[in-house]
Amino acid sequence: MERVGKIIDNVLKMDFIELSFSDISVYRQDQEEMKVKKFSEQMESFFNSLTSESKEAALLIYITKCEKANLSQLKILFDTLDLLVKNNVLTARVVCEQILTSEKLDYKNELFFTECFKMIKKLIGGVDYKGVREIMKGCREKANSFPNEMPSSLLPQLLSVNDVLKYIFDRNACLLPAYFIITELQKQENAEVHWKISNLTATFIEEFVNLAQMLSIIGHSTLYPILEPASAAGYGEATNPWRLDPNTLKFTTLKGNLPYDSQLTQPQVGLLRYVLQQLYSKEMVCSMLNLQKQRSAVLEEQIVWLVILAMEKSEQDSSLSDAKADPNDSTPTHNQWLWLHLSSQLIYFVLFQCAAFPNIVNTLHEKLSTMTLRKGRDDLMWALLQYISGSIQRNALSNFLPVLKLYDILYNEKEPLAVPDVKLPSSTKKIAATCIYIHLLKKAQLENVALRPIPIALKKHYEFLQHLSSAQNSSLSIGDDYVVTLLCNAYSTNQEYFSRPMSALIDTILSTSKPPTQVVSQQSLPTQSPLSMIVLDSLTVHSKMSVIHCIVNNMMKQAETKTTMPNLSPNISPALVETYSRLLVYTEIESLGIKGFLSRLLPTVCKSNAWSILYTLLEMFSYRLFHIQAHYRAQLLTQLHTLSQNAHVNQTQLHLCFESTALRLLTGLGSAEFQFQLSRFLTEPKNLASMVSADSEELNRVLVLTLARSMIITGMENETNSGNSNIVCLMDLLGVIMKNTPHNWSSHTKQSFPKVLSDFYANHNLPVEDKQQVKKAIEEEYRNWLSMTNENDIISYFSQTSSFLCLLFKIISETGEMSPVAFKILERIGARTFSAQLRKLCDFLLYEVTISKQIPKLVDTISDMIWKFNIVTIDRLVLCLALRTQEPNQQDMPTAQVFVIQLLLIKTSQFRDRVMKFVEKNSPEYWKQSNYNEKHLAFHKEFPEKFVPSDEHYSTFFGNVCLRFLPVLDIVIHRYLEMSSIEAVSNSLESVLKTLGLLYKFHDRPITYLYNTLFYYEMKLRDRPALKRLLVGAIITSLKDVREKNWALTEQYQLYIKNQLSPDDQPIKWNPDLSYYRGLVKRLIETIDGRNVFPNVDWRFNEFPNPPTHALYVTCVELLGLPTIPKVVANNIIDVAIKGYIVITQQNYANIHSWINAIGLIISALPEPYWSVIYDRLEEILKHPQMIEWTYRQSPFDMFSFKTVQYALLETKFVMILALTHSIFHHFSIGQTSKIVQYVKERLVPHIKTEHQLIYLHHVLGPFLQRLDPKDVIEITKIYYELLELVDKKNSLTEETMRYQDSLCDMLYHIKYMFVGDSMKTDLEPIIKRLSSPLRLRLRFITRLSVEEIKAEKNVEPKAVKLQTNVLQSVKINRM
Repeated sequence: MERVGKIIDNVLKMDFIELSFSDISVYRQDQEEMKVKKFSEQMESFFNSLTSESKEAALLIYITKCEKANLSQLKILFDTLDLLVKNNVLTARVVCEQILTSEKLDYKNELFFTECFKMIKKLIGGVDYKGVREIMKGCREKANSFPNEMPSSLLPQLLSVNDVLKYIFDRNACLLPAYFIITELQKQENAEVHWKISNLTATFIEEFVNLAQMLSIIGHSTLYPILEPASAAGYGEATNPWRLDPNTLKFTTLKGNLPYDSQLTQPQVGLLRYVLQQLYSKEMVCSMLNLQKQRSAVLEEQIVWLVILAMEKSEQDSSLSDAKADPNDSTPTHNQWLWLHLSSQLIYFVLFQCAAFPNIVNTLHEKLSTMTLRKGRDDLMWALLQYISGSIQRNALSNFLPVLKLYDILYNEKEPLAVPDVKLPSSTKKIAATCIYIHLLKKAQLENVALRPIPIALKKHYEFLQHLSSAQNSSLSIGDDYVVTLLCNAYSTNQEYFSRPMSALIDTILSTSKPPTQVVSQQSLPTQSPLSMIVLDSLTVHSKMSVIHCIVNNMMKQAETKTTMPNLSPNISPALVETYSRLLVYTEIESLGIKGFLSRLLPTVCKSNAWSILYTLLEMFSYRLFHIQAHYRAQLLTQLHTLSQNAHVNQTQLHLCFESTALRLLTGLGSAEFQFQLSRFLTEPKNLASMVSADSEELNRVLVLTLARSMIITGMENETNSGNSNIVCLMDLLGVIMKNTPHNWSSHTKQSFPKVLSDFYANHNLPVEDKQQVKKAIEEEYRNWLSMTNENDIISYFSQTSSFLCLLFKIISETGEMSPVAFKILERIGARTFSAQLRKLCDFLLYEVTISKQIPKLVDTISDMIWKFNIVTIDRLVLCLALRTQEPNQQDMPTAQVFVIQLLLIKTSQFRDRVMKFVEKNSPEYWKQSNYNEKHLAFHKEFPEKFVPSDEHYSTFFGNVCLRFLPVLDIVIHRYLEMSSIEAVSNSLESVLKTLGLLYKFHDRPITYLYNTLFYYEMKLRDRPALKRLLVGAIITSLKDVREKNWALTEQYQLYIKNQLSPDDQPIKWNPDLSYYRGLVKRLIETIDGRNVFPNVDWRFNEFPNPPTHALYVTCVELLGLPTIPKVVANNIIDVAIKGYIVITQQNYANIHSWINAIGLIISALPEPYWSVIYDRLEEILKHPQMIEWTYRQSPFDMFSFKTVQYALLETKFVMILALTHSIFHHFSIGQTSKIVQYVKERLVPHIKTEHQLIYLHHVLGPFLQRLDPKDVIEITKIYYELLELVDKKNSLTEETMRYQDSLCDMLYHIKYMFVGDSMKTDLEPIIKRLSSPLRLRLRFITRLSVEEIKAEKNVEPKAVKLQTNVLQSVKINRM
């Protein structure tokens, strides 16, 4: 190392004469050249003798020596370095890095500093792109080392740094991918730059605004979702479009460090607030923020905001809180819903450690201390009491003491408040603050802590509660006041005072009669009234938990008594079960509620063989519970399939209950919910068979129908790749179904199946049983029956035959009577085997109908089997009939199937009379009734049900033949729709709907059923508007007595349903105008905005969890029911924004985004023929003459920027379609998203010929790349390159250069580094080599093409060759 110093010293050494006359000395050129040559040879020899590590150390000494040289000496030294680099003795990267890291590189040394950066600029062309990135970082650091206020003498030094950075940033030089540069510039730690280079940096960043725009969803921050049960599970964890950072609330879906619009990079508080306000939104919030028992400060802030919002709304309408027309109406007002929801959210997030209660209260105190909000104080205290009463025993007192600070600002009256009227339910809220104090006081006593005195304002309330609690001798009961609930709320943590009011609550619903020793009939059960919803709403969560705990323990105790005393029947009152069902709707007590039901109560009952209790619980689950999460329902379905194999449950009534419950569970699964459950089996394949029945073909058929419907509605039918994990799981599921219950489907049913299902059954076709041979066998069995006389022989022989029900049908048909021996045979056969017998009977019956001329007699016979002899129930028989397979080559068989069902349901009076009576005397709003059981018993007394054979009869609390038939009717209508092309079937469906449609008054999901039906059978119903109107009208009209006007359909559509015929008896042709569609969209917008558009309902007992979800689905049902083809409907909805743009934006520019969001929600929730229209619009845009020949003075990026177009008042045709496309794609499900690439390839790509069209395509697809399947991203990437080549060749013919090639290349680099990596290198290299020189140069880093390879390419334009030569030979550029 000393040698290098000596060599350099010899060069730098000057004698006395030379030093004295250095300013005027003239050197002989030959001597100088010899000197330089000798020095270079010495340096080259020296460095060649060193190792790589030693070279860097020697080079550092070399550069240090240069610091003291004059200009001529520096020239010699740096020229020598240049020569060493050219001769590959040293690498350009090492030289540049050693210069930048040298301690001597100080801007105060002007000559050395400026010459060093000139040297860097000279050598940097030979540095690899990763090295250039490091050099850029070093240059930025040096630039930032300059003072902001600097003298002009430092300007040359700073300009030298600026020149290097400018060269690095130069797109034509292309020293490294510009994407790398922007990534570095956008990093937070690199935000500060010296003012002198800030313009250079800002200009470069501005170039990437185009890329950020192509990757941004227009109005992203204003697009809000609809929250339904499967919202959180509707997307994969990595592709959830609503995902926010849990610390900053910023979008996590923005890929890359790019200069996105400020609206996208700021915290999305509005989105989280919207979701938080929606009922049943907890799971969605956790999914959005990816919360897993971790505290989120931003969530705490928004919970406080929600409280403040509720307080503000209370200020506006609290005067009406006690002025309801019916004080006993249990339906909360809109503001009360907000408070109920708020308390539920508070409990959930605090219990799951996502928020800290003291922090929330302290922040709330800070906010309220600066505001005058007092009218909602009682509601606030009531909400806080919900959490405090249930948690104070498990937490330290210090966690709850901040609540006392709220008293100082909310209850600061100088005089005590009057005791409220305890006959009003609002009294429980008005005394909530005092109840909190009592709980705190009890906790303080346990911890031996002194608690501050109660505020003066609450003194009378406190004394009143003390007086009530001290009156131990007085009796308590649920009457006209709320004394019992007040005591429960105040003393739920103090057992000394809590047991008495709790006993009063429980005694109200517990049976007080002695347990009977015989079977309890439903008529002899006690008639206590259940606890009303008003009473339950007046109890704190802790009190509700105590009530549900007592109910469950009572049931478990009775179940365990069944084990020790088998002959003793349980004595459970209907009031107790009804109260239990009402308690299960409270999500705050989920752990004791539905979780306890499935994991504790149900197993105990089954273990104890308490089948009557199990029967009651299954009835309750079927007819009383709403908003039960899908995994709980799937868990119950699994338990039912397991229990059905138990020998003890092989009884007709119990087995029928199992099948009926399983049927409701399957048909009630939402489409997205079902797909989510199916996806869970990917990680738990062993549990795949748990959803499949081991022996019930009907249930497995319904499972297949539910699967088909789910695939169609969610768009999962598009995932046809055999290697797809979902398809593999689906095939496994179908394999299990076919193994357990082999079956076929008729051709008219398979026509509506997704292709993957239809193909599966085509490949698994089963042989058809010869019906004529079956008939001959039954005739032979009938002769055997007549010839046999010994009863034991008869029972033994016929209990083994598989067609005994067919024989029984023959016997009854011939004799009109049924032998007692037949009942014994049925008992021997058992309930499970009975199902197979019933299927045989249905096939035999349908065959008989086709060949017999005595059809009325056949129907009378089967009617006798149902109503006279009670051999089979109507719901079970019709379900089996509706699901039988009719072969397509038997043209009349579908008609026979429909004909038999129609005769059974309509022509015979038994079932029709029951339906009419039930609908007339009962209301579906059972939660508002205290005498439901009385009406229930009256119906069963008038129409008693018998289940033969059965050695035990179970009391029914909720169900009857009408309610059991509802899911069967759903399936029957679907089968009719599949055959609706047959006129007889269509007429039959009309008769069924007109007669039995009123039964939909009791359907728990009428709108959902309509939506699923109209969606699934859209193609079959498209040309049958009268049938759609009939279906929608029958179901909606059935609810007219229990729902307010306009609860679902608009007045225009209601008028369309009512006026079916014109004055000349011709079907009305209604073609709605644009104002009609505008009204529909506006209604959804207002609902999302929180306005009270629809009548208030109790959402806990509604099919939808919140108003926006209700609004979306009723809108979709109405649109699907229009007598207009999908294309016209979709275009009209789109035109609401396109043609109505000026009207919408007149008052507020921001309004347009609400309309775009609503339109996206609606279109994406409709079938494919509707949302595919957006591709028609995109196709029109791409073919537009002004897109082909760009005539605008603005750039395409200006014309495709919504904000620019809006505020500059430019033409909107391009950007509005783009914005609507973004909205629709953003709301797409995973299945719908999987079809984007296919549509783009088929519909859009063929029209791409120009640079502007290609840019538009990038705007369409860019924001959604992260939601596409990786294989689709690879495919679309290849399309991008092919289109770029196409456009490039077109420009080459006209010798034009692509104006926006930098932005297009930036997009390709973004895709490489964010999505595909090097996986496409081999595929893309040939395409890149065929591109023009500027594009090859810019894209060379994607395939690692060397500069020599790029230079050697043929057909390079002369102008580009010159440019490339300058760049690629940058190491030979003359000194600046």
